[in-house]
Amino acid sequence: MSTSRTDSYTAADPRRWLALGVIAVAQLIVVLDASIVNIALPSAQHSLHISDANRQWVVTAYALAFGGLLLLGGRIADFIGRKRAFVIGLVGFGLASAIGGIAQNQGELFGARGLQGAFAALMAPAALSLITVTFTEPRERARAFGVYGGISGGGAALGLILGGVLTEYASWRWTLLVNTPIAIVTAIAGALVVRESRAEGAAHYDIPGVITSSLGLVALVYGFTKANESGWSATSTVVLLIAAVVLLTAFVLIERNTAEPLLPTRVFTERNRAGAFLVSLLIGLALFGMFLFLVYYMQGTLHYSALKSGLAFLPFSAGIVVAAGVASGLLPRIGPRPVMVGGTVAAALGMALFTQIKVDSSFAMVVLPAEIAMSLGMGFAFVALSSTALIGVADRDAGVASALVNTTQQVGGSLGTALLNTIAATATVHYISNHGASSASAATVHGYTVAFTWGLGALILAAVLSLVLITRQRPAATSQSDADETIFEHAEELGAIL
Repeated sequence: MSTSRTDSYTAADPRRWLALGVIAVAQLIVVLDASIVNIALPSAQHSLHISDANRQWVVTAYALAFGGLLLLGGRIADFIGRKRAFVIGLVGFGLASAIGGIAQNQGELFGARGLQGAFAALMAPAALSLITVTFTEPRERARAFGVYGGISGGGAALGLILGGVLTEYASWRWTLLVNTPIAIVTAIAGALVVRESRAEGAAHYDIPGVITSSLGLVALVYGFTKANESGWSATSTVVLLIAAVVLLTAFVLIERNTAEPLLPTRVFTERNRAGAFLVSLLIGLALFGMFLFLVYYMQGTLHYSALKSGLAFLPFSAGIVVAAGVASGLLPRIGPRPVMVGGTVAAALGMALFTQIKVDSSFAMVVLPAEIAMSLGMGFAFVALSSTALIGVADRDAGVASALVNTTQQVGGSLGTALLNTIAATATVHYISNHGASSASAATVHGYTVAFTWGLGALILAAVLSLVLITRQRPAATSQSDADETIFEHAEELGAIL
């Protein structure tokens, strides 16, 4: 076996810590982008005259592309070279950010966000694989993932503040444009200091699976959007939803019958993994929708500036970091089920508090307690489900099982954002029709609370599934190093959703 094409290095890379710095900066860009864009969304909507029905595409275009292409991105990185994929992903992400920053209409912005997600789907698995193959000594690898997770988690909070500052004192456009020079410089540094690695054997890509799954999810999200605009019984809505069912059914059939599936169905046959994926999907659905409406509630109803709303989200970031750290220590001792059940119940309690917001609610009395409860619950739940995804998994499926936690979260988030946005808009219209145009502010908040109620239902279902499907067993010892890496990966990504 040629040493240029192996995943195992006989000697430590002398530039491995420099490489870690480059990889951490790349992840920081992705984290910053997520935080910044959420805070800047109301300003971007106003600037580009985006309708309430279509505003969710700023979030869902990225999440669909990232979640839908993540598994393919990992396979591409394995075969073309992780360093090459990492650099290409960085350059593409920077260029897509520039396109979004200069967008003149909503279509250009949505397209740019989709491109960002596609290139992030190439860059993210390559970055994590590079850490794994660069740091082969267990203690150094644990330290490397700790640095990676810590920088990325802190980046979520930094993005909230930076997004508020740029939006308030410059323009929402700079929340995207700021990525471009950093991404290009980081790509150049990566080309110089990161060592290449790739998998052996011939490359196999499940293109039919990618096409049917991606188009099916897009049709589903677009169907939810059309339901908001034209109604659930409209021909366009019905056609899109039927197309989504047909395409996603075709995807399942393709995966069951192809030799090299994008998503092996055997991964879902073990109850713990199946439970983890379902809980991840439901958490994404509730969490993404909550952020969308809470940003608009703060800036539109409470009249917070972009900077103040960013600062108001900081307790959520802090709660995620604290809970993830505590949960990582508890998990080996008590197993995943109590951690996941407790986390989803706490998150549901936080969401229940969000359903009580009013036009004149106090941040300190309602929003802050809800943020704290939900963030602590999310931190516990996500650490547990990330580790559980690797319990008993075969070596050949470890990468897929790990990536699926993020994939299900992003897909659930994109579907949830679209569906809850439609539900909220419909509830607002009905409220105004019953109470008159003078009730617009109350109607808007009513729409938010209805959406939060549906999110609460998703979290209650997640708690029930955690109790029923997750066993009492502790993470398998043979998989614990992989589980630790997955904890670092997904705990910081959860913080980055802000």
